[in-house]
Amino acid sequence: MSQEQQVQATRNTGQNDDTVDLGRLFGLLVDNKWKILIVTGLFALAGLIYSLLVTPVFQGDALVQVEQTGASDKSELAALLGEEAPTAAAQMEILSSRLILGQAADQEDLDIVAAPSMFPILGDVLIRNDIARPGFAEGRPEIWGSEAISVKSLSVEPELVGRPLTLEALSENRYRLLGSEGRVIGTGQVGKMLETTNPWIELRVGDMQAPAGAKFKLLKLSPQATIASLKSRFNVMQKGTETGVLELTLTGTEPREIEDTLNAIAEVYLAQNIARQAAEAENSLAFLEKQMPNVRQQLQDAESRLNEYRSERDSVNLTMETQNVLSGMVDIEGRLNELRLKESELSRRYTPNHPLYAALLEKKAQLEREKANMEERTGNLPETQQQILRMTRDVEVTQQIYVQLLNRMQELNIAKAGTVGNVRIIDSAVVGSSPIAPKTPLIVILATIIGAMLAISVVLIRGIFNRGVESPEQLEDLGLPVYATVPLSEDQQKLVKRIRQRGETQGKNVIGGMLAKVNPTDTAVEALRGLRTSLHFAMLDAQNNCIMVTGPSPGIGKSFTSINLAAVCAQAGQRVLMIDADMRKGSVHMAFNDRSEAGLSEVLSGKLDLQHAIRNGGMPGLYYISRGIAPPNPSELLMQKSFTDLLEQVSSEFDLVIIDTPPILAVTDAAIIGKFAGTSLMMVRFGLNPPREVKVALRRLETSGVQVKGCILNAMERKAATNYGYGYYNYSYK
Repeated sequence: MSQEQQVQATRNTGQNDDTVDLGRLFGLLVDNKWKILIVTGLFALAGLIYSLLVTPVFQGDALVQVEQTGASDKSELAALLGEEAPTAAAQMEILSSRLILGQAADQEDLDIVAAPSMFPILGDVLIRNDIARPGFAEGRPEIWGSEAISVKSLSVEPELVGRPLTLEALSENRYRLLGSEGRVIGTGQVGKMLETTNPWIELRVGDMQAPAGAKFKLLKLSPQATIASLKSRFNVMQKGTETGVLELTLTGTEPREIEDTLNAIAEVYLAQNIARQAAEAENSLAFLEKQMPNVRQQLQDAESRLNEYRSERDSVNLTMETQNVLSGMVDIEGRLNELRLKESELSRRYTPNHPLYAALLEKKAQLEREKANMEERTGNLPETQQQILRMTRDVEVTQQIYVQLLNRMQELNIAKAGTVGNVRIIDSAVVGSSPIAPKTPLIVILATIIGAMLAISVVLIRGIFNRGVESPEQLEDLGLPVYATVPLSEDQQKLVKRIRQRGETQGKNVIGGMLAKVNPTDTAVEALRGLRTSLHFAMLDAQNNCIMVTGPSPGIGKSFTSINLAAVCAQAGQRVLMIDADMRKGSVHMAFNDRSEAGLSEVLSGKLDLQHAIRNGGMPGLYYISRGIAPPNPSELLMQKSFTDLLEQVSSEFDLVIIDTPPILAVTDAAIIGKFAGTSLMMVRFGLNPPREVKVALRRLETSGVQVKGCILNAMERKAATNYGYGYYNYSYK
């Protein structure tokens, strides 16, 4: 296999390293540390600014106790009714119900919203920090510090519920009310009721501290919206396990409103609990008062029948055995009547399937059986004794029932008068002095972490997916000898200027001078001197002294290298001609502070003689030809015989001819020129052109019959991501 075939095989089988190099990734982070730090700092600053601008949220809390069954301080009514106190879970649900929250919202007028008109973003900050209205803001509708309004009442027709109204302050404590369309609804006075008919609105403003022109937004919320808003800020939780102590918390932006609303919720809940307990006593008392006249009449009738029977039978007395039976029957009847009384009370609250109700029915059935047994025993007594027994039993049982009812009514009256419920408020509402949100340290830390992660991710992703050539070895793996590695020059960056030609939307960077002339000791110029030496040996077997410089893409430094290479060769005593063959966008003439007209395009089209196109480069031995006026057919001009004749003529007149060409992947000009040039060089920019792109450019030139002699790696930088260093980086002439 020939040497040329070996080079071709190497190019086709060059290493394609797609593996992740952790050392390189770490180096990328080191190289971009300032960018990462700046982005991280900006995110941290944004988090700090956000935490300072956002409205702070406060939290208030209160404690209530739900007394459990069996406690020493259990209410008398609960004991009297034989009822267990509701569980803490049930009380938590009651506290969050519409019944409690709705009454509390009504007490505190939470359905009325009076919001100030504020500046975007900074409006709340101005109000919270009590910044007074400056002179330039006079007459503006936005509210500043110390400006506020107090709305005592607001009633609107159903169609206006949930729709905003605008209140605009006027002079002398007067205001006007505007509709959603800006229409004036009415004008009112602070402290007096404003009533309008079309639409119907009743409004009373208690106080207004605002200059003329200031505006507030008024809103009447529906009961459902008011309760939903309050419920979203309210929370109940039990302290400990089965303690019965409930903690009520409420969040909001106004500490005073939080405290008043939370106290209202606790008071409404306490009043509701007491009212419920008193209602139980009232219901039972009403039932007993309804039964009392009937029992009294039954007692009178029973006593009358007994007295009449005794009179008829001449005062018949009961025997000892009959009296014992009577005592037993009266006792059973009394217990049965007591159970019937309890059954009437339980039937209003439970169904017969309830455990308490079922147990009572079972006990009642047992007593009924004992009563039936006692009645069987009385069947053997004489008729007179049986009749006296039955009448006496009716009197004593009825009398016992009557006494029980009297006692029960007295107990219920006492319980009703002393009803305190099974709930008490332990701690009234207190609002913390510090807001619970925003948490400034946490926000800043999170923003810093997010910023750092975002910056690091962008750097790593760009490093992974945009892997330009970073070492000469990567080019050598493609079979390209690297003739020179030109470091990035800070002085060269100063010579670059940005211009925008007519018809262009974006400008482009052009070279404004020769680095080899301005700073001949620059490390980049020293690298080009090394390239000059390498080219001396590379051109020994070339067909002519013409060197073509091309590259895969624009903006990689072809013109910079061509111009300064021509300069260092001229400084070595050679007679050098620099040709700008990029007739589309060439800018070599800018380095010589000259114009582009009267150049290559005019010579090739026959409009200008070659000798008139060659210009002095400003130093001995250096000459150049500009691109000329941009023609419509650059490729066709290069394919004409006139271009071949031009190269033959200048090749004989000059020691070295350097041709700067357009990028090969953009146009075919470089492929055409390369056929006539004795030496072709590929320009690659550090970190910009990936190996695959260089490989495609080589293949396109080889397809056209152009053999690339070697490569120049331009704009090399010392980075932690690469392990390459060059002695001339720190070397300079003194």
